[in-house]
Amino acid sequence: MGLFDKKFCDVCGGKIGMLGNRKLDDGNLCKDCAKKLSPYFSERRRSTVADIKDQLDYREENKAAVAAFRTTRTLGIGTKVLLDEDAGKFMVTSARRLEDENPDVLDFSMVTGCNIDIDESNKEVMRRNNEGKDISYVPPRFDYHFDFYCIINVNHPWFNEIRFKVNNSSIVVQHTGSRMMQAAGSQEIGRRSNDYREAEALGQEIKRALTQVRQSVRANVAAASKPKVAQTCPLCGATTIPDAQGCCEYCGGAMQG
Repeated sequence: MGLFDKKFCDVCGGKIGMLGNRKLDDGNLCKDCAKKLSPYFSERRRSTVADIKDQLDYREENKAAVAAFRTTRTLGIGTKVLLDEDAGKFMVTSARRLEDENPDVLDFSMVTGCNIDIDESNKEVMRRNNEGKDISYVPPRFDYHFDFYCIINVNHPWFNEIRFKVNNSSIVVQHTGSRMMQAAGSQEIGRRSNDYREAEALGQEIKRALTQVRQSVRANVAAASKPKVAQTCPLCGATTIPDAQGCCEYCGGAMQG
């Protein structure tokens, strides 16, 4: 097959235009089908046509989960973590119309960890002297740039990590290069900025919320798997194991745990 021969998508059968091909391990994928994949999926080139078809089936089923999602708590500013605490589910999205974006809906039980990563860099700020040359200030001045990223580790069939930026735009903090400031470290320099402190607090709030729901799910699983112990009903005196509601199977009365 020549370089400029027409290609067809092995998933939908449609013609692939110039520069529109997305290579798979054993075939080709058009850009329209590629857009339907999860935004957190990064293994496309190592995926087979069958893999992609399976994921697109999952993504189609996910639309029903999005429609049934009822947000009880929202965390974030640009990209948000939406929680449906009643259903034990969450999603991460910046979309205004969820049905158009079809963000992945995950169970709380899929969360395996959550961390906040700070991407930082600095650049010296120069001034121009009378000869038109850029020279350092005395003491030197630096612009520090900070971006906060939330990394949610998940046990999901199609991806294992959700990474998104907590702050909308880079946080810039300027400081002099005095020995006192250098000894303070970049985080202390950043905390001079209200924007830095707000992004830091928001990141920790998201981490705390997802960690708590993960722990809650684990506690519920542990409680459900705990062996049932026979008890004496205080109302009718029967020896029985309480039902799912903690009631006596004979008289229906509430039993003490």
